Parts: sequence; C-alpha cells; structure tokens
Amino acid sequence: MRTLLGERSLVQEAAALRAGTDDPVDAVNRSCDRIDTVDRQVGAFVPEDGRRSRLLEAARRAAADVRDPAGRPALHGVLVGVKDIVRVDGLPTRAGSALPPEVLGGPQATVVDRLCAAGALIAGKTVTAEFAVTAPGPTRNPHNPAHTPGGSSSGSAAAVAAGMVPLAIGTQTVGSMIRPAAYCGVVGFKPSYGRIPVDGVIPNAASFDTLGCYAMDVAGVALAASVLVDGWRGGHPPNEAGRSARWRDPAGHGRRPVLGVPAGPYLERAGDEALRAFEEQREQLRSAGYAVHMVPVMDDFEQIVEQLRTMNRYEVARAHQDWFARFGDRYRQETTAAIREGRTIGDAAYEAARVRRNAFRARLAADRAAAGIDLWIAPSATGPAPAGLTTTGASIMCLPWSNAGLPSVSLPAGHAANGLPLGLQLIGGSGADEDLLHGAAGIEHVLNGSGRKEGVRNEDVCNEDARNEEVGNGDVLNGGGRDTVVPGESARNADGRRSAGRRPGPERVD
Repeated sequence: MRTLLGERSLVQEAAALRAGTDDPVDAVNRSCDRIDTVDRQVGAFVPEDGRRSRLLEAARRAAADVRDPAGRPALHGVLVGVKDIVRVDGLPTRAGSALPPEVLGGPQATVVDRLCAAGALIAGKTVTAEFAVTAPGPTRNPHNPAHTPGGSSSGSAAAVAAGMVPLAIGTQTVGSMIRPAAYCGVVGFKPSYGRIPVDGVIPNAASFDTLGCYAMDVAGVALAASVLVDGWRGGHPPNEAGRSARWRDPAGHGRRPVLGVPAGPYLERAGDEALRAFEEQREQLRSAGYAVHMVPVMDDFEQIVEQLRTMNRYEVARAHQDWFARFGDRYRQETTAAIREGRTIGDAAYEAARVRRNAFRARLAADRAAAGIDLWIAPSATGPAPAGLTTTGASIMCLPWSNAGLPSVSLPAGHAANGLPLGLQLIGGSGADEDLLHGAAGIEHVLNGSGRKEGVRNEDVCNEDARNEEVGNGDVLNGGGRDTVVPGESARNADGRRSAGRRPGPERVD
C-alpha cells in the first residue's frame, strides 16, 4: 500500500514557488494528477467537477499578478485542502451531511481569507465526519485502506499523507486534528484555543472548536502557523513562568525543554502498544539529553471526561437547534444521538460544567508550573488506527488538553506491530504556540534518528522487535536511566499506570 503514500514538503514547495523555480501551474497539475491517481482509493477530497480547470485559472492569475519574486507572499501558489465545515467562496459547504448546501452557506471563513492573502490556492474541500461529530466519512487511511484515517478531520490528514497537497486545514473540538495526524503519519498542529478565528466555520462545540493544520513536518506547520495564527511571534518569548524559552534547536543551540509525563488515570487510557512505544520514546529523548519528569495529575479524570462531554453535547444541540428542527431526518444516527443527548442537559448543569472546566484549567497550569514542565508529552492516540470505517477511533488522549484550550502537536513516532503509524503528542502552555513548535522541531529531530548520543540504537522509535516484552511492573525510580519523578508521586508503573490497570469509560465525543 506504499503507493498511496506521498511526501511533499510544504517549506520546499513554498520556497520554490516564491523563487520562481517552480510554477503555480505546475503545482496545480502535480496536485490534480495525484488526486486523480489515488483519491479514488483514499477518498480524501469531496468530489468536484472541473477542479483542474478552476485551479489552473487561479494559478495563471497568481503567476501574472506577482511577477517579482521579492513580492510573492509566503504561500504563493501552494495547494491547500480545506475541511468541509470551513466556508470557501465558490465551493459548496456540505459538512459531510445530507443537508442542502445552501442552508449551510455563508461568508468565507477568515482562515481562508488568510490563506488566499498569503497566495495559497484552495485545492478543494476535504472530507469530514458529519458536522465534525463522530459519524465517519468515506476517507480511508493511505497507509492501509482497510483502516480509518481518524476523525473528524479525516480528509485533511489523509490528503497530506497521500501527497495530494503539502498543506491542509482541519479543526479540533476534542481530538479531530491530533488523532488523524497520528493515524496517518503526518504532523498535526492544533493552536491554543482562539488563536485562529473560527468565523465561517460550522460549529461543533464553540467552547472548544479550534482550527489547525497538517503538513509532513514541523517546519511546514510552523510556516502555515505564521500565516494563520493571530499575533504570530517569530522569536522565543518568555514562557508562563517567566523563563526564557530559547530551547535547544536541532543545531544544538540553547536549552532543551523540560518534558512532563502526565502520570495517572489519564495515561492509563492508552493501549498497551501505545504505552510501550511511549516508554521507548521517552527513553530515546532522555538519551538525547532531555529531562523527563513523571508528574501525577488528573486523578479525577473520569469527572473531567464527564465535564467535557456535558459541555460538548449541550453546545452541539444548541448549534444544530434550527437545522435539526427542519432536517432532523437527514442527520446520521451518531449526530442525532449527540444532539438528543445535548437536549437533555439543562442550563444549570452546563454552567456547573463550565465552572469545573475553569477550575481544571487553573489546576493543570499550576501542576505544570510546580513541576517545572515546559511541554507535556503523551501518546497522540490510544494506539494505531482501528480497522474498518465504522469508527474514527478514540479521542481520549487529546481530551484534557482540548478541554484546557492548550496548543498541541502530533509527531510521527514509529509504527505499530501491524505497520501503521503511531504518534507522540506534545502540549504547550496556553498562548505559547511558538514555543511549542520550536521545542517540537528539536524533538522531531531526535525521533527521526538524528541528534542521538552515541550508543543509542539507530532504529525506529517503535521498532517491533524492541517491544516484544511487556513494560515492567516496578515502581518508577529516580535516576538509573528511568524517568524522574516529581515530589509527591505515588508508586506507579514505569509508564505511569497504576497496577490496577485501565478503566473503561466514554471516549468518543468528537
């Protein structure tokens, strides 16, 4: 199935297009040829008659409008896929639903305005789960079409993984950017809540909805972020604790960020294969010189899940109140169930959940500061992409970070035993998106096999042969090559699990 995969560097393509060594017309033909070749099997894009003609006309205009390379904007001639809950002038918005497109229409989204102002060409709408909830779209995972690409930004992640476009836009309410990035083996970036305007985007749950982007590497999402994110800072400002965030970059300059592992019931929700890979990733980062601390947090994780679900379902029901009253028979059963559940939640319960969410955010920030953590690290998903297209997988590993409105990024981090990708999730402080991506670039360098100390094996982070044995059940130890434990840590397994094992519970809320 490797023929369905394709790597296109956003940074390299954008640089070539700006310099004039590549041409927007050639870029259009490259994307359209690739879509014609593989999208019948992947299904990442919403079908569009006349796509190539539309894009060739736009490419010729772009080439004619800016002839001087010095005047070409950052994304001049770059092809971008846009999730089909984001309104784009000239393209219908269907949101993966059977509702009439004219009902869902409206002014073009600000995020699209910014892409166009930066010179990008909109390759088309990418497939979404219905209304970005849980009913899966037809998109398949380019690594293995028998598996889901995740959701709800399934089409955007798959389009980048399959080399159809070098950049795609998605959204995350709970896990809709990070999980598909992990399943599809690409880099996914979800900024801090509110740093990209969401006007012109059909809402799922307004208290959580966040726009983000996919590319093949951290440099690519950083380039896109510089165009899309409000007030993007190119430097490295002080972090929340007032310390300089000039962390060690891939060339070895500055200090490395201190990494925190969120030990406790949250981490217990990851599957065994994801946890074994995560332990190996931590070992690899420590061997490269990173400090990794185990930090006990979120002992009330089940209550956090309930709080988010209460807010999410309440807001979904209100967002669809008018549409559902008119077209309820056209909604799929998963979305219908979410809306009906939300209707049973009263205003008082919702307000109580909002209060609990604010308290959680403050507590998590305090835990991070007390432990001296710069970035949290965790598995991006509970494991590799599940088989079949009836589920988009579990969003639980993204849930607390989305609940707190924190910026996060998923990096490809090896493969599962079945060959499907795994991801490592990095989470920064609120508003510190620039610091997150700067730190992620150094960690990406380590995960890709560069920057390791001598003696560290040069195999994949999640090499199957290195993970045949279960993680040991001993307590976490200070020193001795193990994770450092912050004061107050209780006895846990080395991967942060209690010996009692993981607890079941609701996981799919987006």
